[in-house]
Amino acid sequence: RDKEKIEKIVTSLGLKIGARESRHADPKVHLNAICSQWLPISDAVLSMVCNKLPSPLDITAERVEKLMCVGARTFDSLPPETQELKSAFMKCSSEGTAPVIVFVSKMFAVDAKALPHNKPR
Repeated sequence: RDKEKIEKIVTSLGLKIGARESRHADPKVHLNAICSQWLPISDAVLSMVCNKLPSPLDITAERVEKLMCVGARTFDSLPPETQELKSAFMKCSSEGTAPVIVFVSKMFAVDAKALPHNKPR
């Protein structure tokens, strides 16, 4: 709520806060503007994932089978083509001939206004 402290934080971090955000009476708008420039959420999440998640090369064969099976299905009940992907999954190869494997673990809805390319500048 203190304008002087906000200005000191902005100058010490070398940020450029827009006139609209700086004129706003709500301190949450100021905080959001400072945090989104200082440490964008996309960069923070990506760096945390890279730093904290184990290497995909360290995955066990049992874990791969669990990830590839949905519900009560067993790995042996999968089609042979799908079972062949297990070795590619474990190699994590970036060769041009290697299959592309995508694993979506969770999806959630995000308001379009919250996306960075839809925010006012």
